[in-house]
Amino acid sequence: MQTLTIGKVAKQAGVGIDTVRFYEREGLLPEARRAESGYRLYSLDDVDRLRFIRRAKTLGFSLEEIAELLRLNAAEGSRSDVKHLAQRRLADLDRKLGELTAIRDALATLVRRCSGQGSLKGCPIIEGVLAQDTPSYREH
Repeated sequence: MQTLTIGKVAKQAGVGIDTVRFYEREGLLPEARRAESGYRLYSLDDVDRLRFIRRAKTLGFSLEEIAELLRLNAAEGSRSDVKHLAQRRLADLDRKLGELTAIRDALATLVRRCSGQGSLKGCPIIEGVLAQDTPSYREH
């Protein structure tokens, strides 16, 4: 079995060395074997696992959700369990997109109201940020 140092496993997985250590501390990556010299030794399976974690993070999964995906995969969980987890993530992303869209719309309204000329006194952006009736993403 080929063994890799932490630097090599990090490079092949496309993550930083500190990220490898962090995932190990969090239990997402099994604790590495140690060489006689004390160096951590990783396998190609660890590279695959780190890539999986990185891709799952890119899809918006939390570390807790990634741990669950890894557990389901290792325990040969069901597709329905995985799908349910992904559906929850998707619903959360849709909610966040809605909030961000509302924030964007509120800011766009303030930008349209501002001529960009003159003194700050009466600036619709500043007044809008200070006003209690500013359109808020929480209202949507």
